[in-house]
Amino acid sequence: MIDKIVQSMAEAMADIKDGSTVLIGGFGAVGQPNALIDGLIEQGATDLTVAANNAGVGHVGLARLMELGRVRKIICSFPRSSDPVVFETLYRAGKIELEIVPQGTLAERMRAAGAGVPAFYTATGVGTKMAMGKETREFDGRAFVMERALVGDVGLVEAWEADRWGNLTFRESGRNFNPVIAMASNLTIVQTQHLRELGEIDPDHVVTPGIFVDRVLHVPYGDPTGF
Repeated sequence: MIDKIVQSMAEAMADIKDGSTVLIGGFGAVGQPNALIDGLIEQGATDLTVAANNAGVGHVGLARLMELGRVRKIICSFPRSSDPVVFETLYRAGKIELEIVPQGTLAERMRAAGAGVPAFYTATGVGTKMAMGKETREFDGRAFVMERALVGDVGLVEAWEADRWGNLTFRESGRNFNPVIAMASNLTIVQTQHLRELGEIDPDHVVTPGIFVDRVLHVPYGDPTGF
């Protein structure tokens, strides 16, 4: 019987290795798997490369992971946010590496990884510092820069609903990067607001099929009533 539901955070975080590339869902705080980030802090893996939309806020979640010295490199679109003090302090001290990737390119690099596409060409970034050192080609008289797929050793995802097969739905803007991160990661770990019995989720509503999911942890919070 396929059952991807785990019973504890320790079980969800098992076997994450030092030096891993970790993809983290969310647009700011929306759709961010905060419980799983805290679980990763407790788990202890270090020397991580983290890819996320932004570089954390305040001293919690991703910012706390960086503050503890566990992140070697951050790949993101918006390193500065409303309170980026942790990232800025580390970056100015030369204690963390930054790779800025335009938001659409970041999403496409993950989607490409999930689709088995090793690289693609985009006009975004051509002629800027973001294109330095990258292959460029001309198509129909226009220059494009090659971007490589971004594969995660681990993906941390926040979902609204899940069943024991790992089928997922997302609520409104909480969807953001989460589906492509699930596709792009070798080990996809999901925290879900609601657990549903097999068959309760309308197949037409499934955004991420369970084939892309390895572990599901029930983390109820907020509105318990569902849609």
